[in-house]
Amino acid sequence: MSSSFITLILLTIWINMAQLQQGGPDEKEKTTALKDLLSRIDLDELMKKDEPPLEFPDTLEGFEYAFNEKGQLRHIKTGEPFVFNYREDLHRWNQKRYEALGEIITKYVYELLEKECHLKKVTLPVDATESEPKSFIFMSEDALTNPDKLMVLIHGSGVVRAGQWARRLIINEDLDSGTQIPYIKRAIEEGYGVIVLNPNENYIEVEKTKAQVQLSSDSSDEPAEKRERKDKIQKETKKRRDFYEKYRNPQKEKETVQLYIRDNGSPEEHAIYVWDHFIAESAAENIFFVAHSYGGLAFVELMIQREADVKNKVTAVALTDSVHNVWHQEAGKTIREWMRENCCNWVSSSEPLDTSVESMLPDCPRVSAGTERHELTSWKSLPSIFKFFSEASEAKNSSVKLAPTRRSNRIKYEEL
Repeated sequence: MSSSFITLILLTIWINMAQLQQGGPDEKEKTTALKDLLSRIDLDELMKKDEPPLEFPDTLEGFEYAFNEKGQLRHIKTGEPFVFNYREDLHRWNQKRYEALGEIITKYVYELLEKECHLKKVTLPVDATESEPKSFIFMSEDALTNPDKLMVLIHGSGVVRAGQWARRLIINEDLDSGTQIPYIKRAIEEGYGVIVLNPNENYIEVEKTKAQVQLSSDSSDEPAEKRERKDKIQKETKKRRDFYEKYRNPQKEKETVQLYIRDNGSPEEHAIYVWDHFIAESAAENIFFVAHSYGGLAFVELMIQREADVKNKVTAVALTDSVHNVWHQEAGKTIREWMRENCCNWVSSSEPLDTSVESMLPDCPRVSAGTERHELTSWKSLPSIFKFFSEASEAKNSSVKLAPTRRSNRIKYEEL
């Protein structure tokens, strides 16, 4: 849509307003609606009139993409990587297309967890009724019965779900760097039980029906006069909104409501719930955590809420570019001391892998993940993390205080 055409539309509206101002009450009401339109109109939104329908395939095949033998997403016909700007000058439409593909990727990774990694899907809450919102996690068959080792994986915030580190990596690079599958496969090979958390699955979205709208605005305990006045205002507001809606948003998307999952309404709640109902009940003598980005914050919150249990059961924690903050989260001195001895944070850095990196906070040692890209830190640090866990397990079994070589030159934190 050209700028001159948009200008013509706005000019027409102004002329109509001038004409309507000379009329009666009905015309004045329309003038008010037109003023409301002009005050709210968004030229970017107006461009949606030329936007193709927001209707996308629901399979990889429908998008004409597939993962090759290297785990790279490629176009079936051209062999080219994914192209974001499928349609020029339609960023919103391209973004919606990207998000639709991302939802398919999420389901695809879920399938891989079950088929390739042989994990089982477990519904949350454990006592959920048929009608209430539900989430789920994945775990190996021996997750609760393995007497030796258990590995728990927690991803970061955003659109990622169980089994993923970064959607962008899965789409633009490959499955190995973007998913937790390499961790899961190696853990199983080395005799670990595995639990994969799903901390971003906090609610389900359902379309807002007329009944729900009516329910949300019901005020049956209000006086009749007040209720009538409120209904009148709502009707007038709706009339004005409908008047400009066809200009502002020709592709009106469905309105939805969020129904939160009981005891799993946030990443922090989810981590605590899975700890209480699964991890704490496991038979493993050594429990290890790998937590990326916001997952590190969720782990610290878990430790604050379940300090004694975590200290008793967890052998070591590997954080990857964690965003936790022991001060803001008000972690006590005993927690900070435990983290200094049992945690290590692989952070984005230009330094070689495992090089010590300074920190202003007195929590856990920080070493380079061997990459400056936040989303790649988990993938790049994988071999070092498994070595870290192996050393921690050996140290615990031999009753020797943990002191891996990479910590030899770490900063000696002063108590603040």
